[in-house]
Amino acid sequence: MVKIPFACGECHLVLGDDVDQCPRHPSAQVSSDWTGYVIIMQPERSEIAKRLQVEQPGRYALKVNIR
Repeated sequence: MVKIPFACGECHLVLGDDVDQCPRHPSAQVSSDWTGYVIIMQPERSEIAKRLQVEQPGRYALKVNIR
């Protein structure tokens, strides 16, 4: 069975294996219910980064569902 990593409900950062708290937003909810996946390497040059309001490189979910 494949384990789906968590994504932060605040910044959409896809967290590493066995990480269940966002290092950028420790009080934000995280969820394994997310869709879409994008890797942003140069946020200052990325239209997707601007739309997601991403300022740091990383792996991001396009949509995170928080229940």
